Amino acid sequence: MIGYVLKMYPRFSETFIVSEILELERRGVPLTIISLKKPNDGRFHEDLARVRAGVKYLPERAVGHPLRYARAHLRAVRRAPGSWLGCLALALRHLPASWKGFVRAPLVAEAAAARGCTRLHAHFASLPAITAMFAARLLDVPFTFTAHAKDIYHEERSERLLAHLLHAAERVVTVSEFNRRHLRAVGGAELPEDRIALVYNHVDARAFTPSPRDVSAGVTPTILAVGRLVEKKGFADLVDACARLVDRGVDFRCRIVGKGPLEAALAARIRERGIADRVTLEGPRPRGEIARLLGESTLLAAPCVIGRDGNRDGLPTVILEAMASGLPVVSTRVTGIPEAVVDGVTGRLVEPGDVAGLADALAAMLADPAACAAMGRAARERVLERFDVRRSIDALAAVFAGRFPETPADGTTRDAEPAGAGR
Repeated sequence: MIGYVLKMYPRFSETFIVSEILELERRGVPLTIISLKKPNDGRFHEDLARVRAGVKYLPERAVGHPLRYARAHLRAVRRAPGSWLGCLALALRHLPASWKGFVRAPLVAEAAAARGCTRLHAHFASLPAITAMFAARLLDVPFTFTAHAKDIYHEERSERLLAHLLHAAERVVTVSEFNRRHLRAVGGAELPEDRIALVYNHVDARAFTPSPRDVSAGVTPTILAVGRLVEKKGFADLVDACARLVDRGVDFRCRIVGKGPLEAALAARIRERGIADRVTLEGPRPRGEIARLLGESTLLAAPCVIGRDGNRDGLPTVILEAMASGLPVVSTRVTGIPEAVVDGVTGRLVEPGDVAGLADALAAMLADPAACAAMGRAARERVLERFDVRRSIDALAAVFAGRFPETPADGTTRDAEPAGAGR
């Protein structure tokens, strides 16, 4: 039994976790989910109904449940005083970043023990991985975690604690080769060569079917953008690029799907540019409707940038969903995105923050429907070869089984025994 330690489950923006769980369950891997917080999105994907794993929710704040947390720590001291003291010493060395994870660890360990978990796996090298590290030590079981983007690049994260996580985990999974190189640098020369495994962010290509696009004269092409309305998505640049397209007389419409703290600022920007008849903010949509919108659109725009706080995307799932739907993608050279979007093959890439370059790339794509169609076909082939959930879960299952999924030069994965296996 594998215990999945998650900050919040389910979370509307984390469809990749649901698809991962479903594919593992399809293969007969027993799972239980331990969520550190209760969901607050108010919107849920249809696929959640297919998840069989039970979910254990922790009390969200220790200050609201002091006796429950204190008693859990007392029980941990009685069961394994040496392990608890080791956790305390480690937490004190990495204050303040470590404390919330240490406080929650005994309750996570008890929930995992009650369900017979023999390993823990966390998503994000932040509170979930920190908590899993302490809980695994209390349980005396191995733990692994998947590192994504904000959890390893944000300026507020502790590089010293991240380095400790890399060394403490049985193995670390990350979603792009760009991330793997970064984590190896953080881990230092002492980090074993086979510690960090590349398991690409993924989609279930079976859920996205390419459909013929109407490119006949008089049909307005559609630029689709999907994501949280936050700085790192680069939607402000997209609005400005669309204003340039209008000035050039390009026929198009742009639909921005999502919600977030920048909604009011983006709406004001659209009004100021005088393009409210071309660019619309359409709020969040469930996965099924996103699939429909992808089928109706000409291309996906994902003009990601690096935020002022260092936050950035790793490899946005919507890019892979668009590619699986046969859509070309116009995006930027940020982290792992160029590993999916190959410039001139599956879409176009520009530098982050380059509004003029973004406008040029969009205009060129909209002016050439045949090129769009060819890139869309190549995009789906690339997803099938490298980013389909079945390939990624092959690699993840190898990690859980103690094997290392090598990544050959062509980027596909194959199972291999780690160095020293069998000795």
